[in-house]
Amino acid sequence: MDRIQVSVFGTARSKEGDADYAEAQQLGRLLAEAGLTVCTGGYSGAMEAVSRGAHEAGGHVVGITVEGWDEGGRAKTPNRWVIEEIRAASLASRVERLVESDALVAMRGGIGTLLEIAMAWNMMQVGQLARKPLILVGASWRAVASEIATRLIVDQGDMALVTVVDNVEDAVAALQQGIIKI
Repeated sequence: MDRIQVSVFGTARSKEGDADYAEAQQLGRLLAEAGLTVCTGGYSGAMEAVSRGAHEAGGHVVGITVEGWDEGGRAKTPNRWVIEEIRAASLASRVERLVESDALVAMRGGIGTLLEIAMAWNMMQVGQLARKPLILVGASWRAVASEIATRLIVDQGDMALVTVVDNVEDAVAALQQGIIKI
């Protein structure tokens, strides 16, 4: 049986020593200890932290990167904790690959993280992606989800596609308590 794979979204801007980095590293460790494969966008920040935590706990780490991506003339390379790199042709195809995992967890992030959440959420809403856990971690996502529920045209069924938890321990507990059978 294949291992269950969890994609984790989060900011590329956090650095070692930041609270966001430490929380993402803890999530990676907990997912690996639960026997789950960790999948990220493969680069820096939360992606690196999750990958590092999972790798250091003996887990399998997949990084979905973008072929030929460079920033400021410098090629982006996957973080050193990625065990298996999968190269996507474009940023859009990278996100499509990320949302194919068995479950999705979003840490604090920015526009890219919001895009990943919105794409997965919408694809599940319209039936283009199998329904799966989409877990948002932390107070910032709780506030965003609350604003979406009150200010946009969504119904309870749409909101039921998302689970908001307070911390990474709660995210892993939600996976273990039946959202995903481990």
